[in-house]
Amino acid sequence: MNTLVKVTVLLMMFTFDAAASPDSKFDIIAHLDTGPGNVTVTDNGRIVISMHQFYQPKYTVVEYKDNALLPFPNKELSDADSISDLKLDSVLGIRSDANGIVWMLDNGMRSGVTPKLVGWDTRSNKLHQVIHLPTPVAPKDAFVNDFSVDSKHNHIFISDPAGGANAGLIVVNLSTGTARRVLEGHGSVIPEQVDLVIDNVPIQVKDKAGKLLRPHIGVNPITEDLNNEWVYFGPMHGLSLYRIKADDLVNEKLDAKMLANRVERYSDKPISDGITIDKDNNIYLGELAANAIGVISADKKYRRLAQCPRLSWVDSFSFGPNGQLFAVVNRLHQSATLNGGVSASKPPYYLLQVKALAGGLPGR
Repeated sequence: MNTLVKVTVLLMMFTFDAAASPDSKFDIIAHLDTGPGNVTVTDNGRIVISMHQFYQPKYTVVEYKDNALLPFPNKELSDADSISDLKLDSVLGIRSDANGIVWMLDNGMRSGVTPKLVGWDTRSNKLHQVIHLPTPVAPKDAFVNDFSVDSKHNHIFISDPAGGANAGLIVVNLSTGTARRVLEGHGSVIPEQVDLVIDNVPIQVKDKAGKLLRPHIGVNPITEDLNNEWVYFGPMHGLSLYRIKADDLVNEKLDAKMLANRVERYSDKPISDGITIDKDNNIYLGELAANAIGVISADKKYRRLAQCPRLSWVDSFSFGPNGQLFAVVNRLHQSATLNGGVSASKPPYYLLQVKALAGGLPGR
C-alpha cells in the first residue's frame, strides 16, 4: 500500500505552539500536507478523512494510520459492478455508525456524475450499500455536503445548500434505498444575506463572466442528538440554528406544509460549517469568521471554547470511542474557489483533538 501523504505527529513538541498551553481547549494531532474535508472516527478508533475537492486531491478519502494518510478503502474488489459503485469522485460528508459502516457522501461535482451515498463495512472490509441521488432528489445545482446517520430510524439526513433559494434536506431510507427531498426553499435552510469575512478578507467566488461575488450558502451543518429525537440544522450563511423531530422527517405522510410547521428555531449561531453534538446536547461548531471553536449549550446559549489563528476554517467534528472529539482545519477561505480564483491556501492543515464538555457517539 502506498502512502498518500506523510504527516507530522506532534507529541510533546508543543513549546512553540499556542495550542499547547496547559489551559488549551484543543491539541494539534497532526500536520497535513493536503486540505482535509470532513472527519469520522469508527467505534474501534479508526480515523477516516475526506480530502477536500477544492484542492484536487489524488484520493478523495483516506485513513489516518501510523502517522500517514492512506487510501480508503484499501481492498481490491473483483466484481466489476462493485468497482463501478465504489468509484469515488468528490466525497465531503463522511460518518460512521455503530455497525462499523463508514458512510461517504459523494457529491460527484468534479466529474459531473450523479451524487451517491456509499457505505463501506470496515469489519468485513467490503461494500455495504450504494444509494444514488438522481434529479429531482438532488437537483442539477446540488452540493450534497454533510449528513447525520440515524440508526434508530435506519435513515440518513443530508443537507444540500444547492443554489441557495432551492436548498433543502434529503431524507434517505436505508431499508428501501429510496430518498426524498424535503423543506426545499424553507426559511430554515436558505441562506441569510450575511457575508463571511475572515481576517478582514471577504469570501468571494468568480462567476463565468469573471465577476467577483460574495456567496451565501444554504443549509450545511446538520447533526442529531444521541437519542435520535431531534435533528439540528441551519444554513452555513445564517445566524440561526433550527431543529425538527426525526419522527417527522421520516414520516412520509406529512405533506410539505405540515412538515414545515414542525420546524423550530433553536438558537443563535455564527456562520459555521460542520457541527456535532455530545451526550449532554452541547453542539460544537467552528465560528469561521473568528478563527474559533464554539459551543451551543443545552440552555441554547452560544459561547467560544477556543480562538486561535491556527483554527483557520474548522470544517468538521467527530467523536471517537473514548469520548475524544476530533476536528479538521482546512483554510478553505484561502482556496482558489473561495478566494476569487486566487489560491492562497498553504499547508500545514490540521487534524485536531478538541477538549469536549462531555462524551459523544463515535462517528458522529
